[in-house]
Amino acid sequence: MTASPDIMTGGCLCGAVRYELTGPPLYQGFCCCEDCRKASGSGYVPFMGYAAANFKKTGEVVEVRKTLRNGRVSTRSRCSKCGSLLFGGEYGVDQQHTVYAGTLDDPSFFTPREAIMTGGKPHWAALPEGLTHHEGMPE
Repeated sequence: MTASPDIMTGGCLCGAVRYELTGPPLYQGFCCCEDCRKASGSGYVPFMGYAAANFKKTGEVVEVRKTLRNGRVSTRSRCSKCGSLLFGGEYGVDQQHTVYAGTLDDPSFFTPREAIMTGGKPHWAALPEGLTHHEGMPE
């Protein structure tokens, strides 16, 4: 299958988990919150939002849950074998998922539009120019 902006594929480092995304993302950008920084080991996580109906995965993941300050539970999925951070949301339950753009087979399809939670961004984490910045979580 050939990747295109209408069908994108990706997966983990070891290849045990694969996914397919259909259609354009609902939103895409960078999250600079402390949780994303710690989960990724980086200054931010590049993400693409998809409706659950447009996101299909194969392979076993481990779900890591964290209760946030506002009481909401955040779920991040990692490959059960290599530990690659793949997507946010509980597969088969949540209506939307945030797919981590670094796991795309062709990362050129990632076109960030915004940066969220920039109030906590470390000074050394450089973001591309031209993004809309949100100090917190946009509504």
